[in-house]
Amino acid sequence: MTSVGFYHLTRTRLEAALPALLARTLREGERAVVLAPSPEQVAALDAALWEAPGEAWLPHGTAADGDADLQPIWLTATEEAPNGARFLFLTGGAATARWDAYARIFDLFDGTDAEAVAAARTRWRAAAAAGLAPVYWQQGPRGWERKAG
Repeated sequence: MTSVGFYHLTRTRLEAALPALLARTLREGERAVVLAPSPEQVAALDAALWEAPGEAWLPHGTAADGDADLQPIWLTATEEAPNGARFLFLTGGAATARWDAYARIFDLFDGTDAEAVAAARTRWRAAAAAGLAPVYWQQGPRGWERKAG
């Protein structure tokens, strides 16, 4: 069954939180698709991953780069997984109806934006209606903390 986690960003912006989650994904030997709501946001995430601080370089690509099958991390504004990814990262309010296409889905949303929080609640209800058991994570002083949904 697909694991769905909702990640409530309260301490950092997406551009700071996403690289750490993607680095962990790669350490687990998995591939990822990062779905953004627009090509402009794909470009912004692409730049953020190239500039991300930390110990690990995050190999990734977009449609502009090509060779999707060679990319461990694929950034896109269309619901696709041309790199064979089993992990999906939803950003900027992007949503999926293809719950069963992935082993794990990460829905990251901005906790300082009331509209983003309301939209995340709608996606939570959609995941629950699809028969999944979503899990709620919130940023805390020591990292991600699992909270009651």
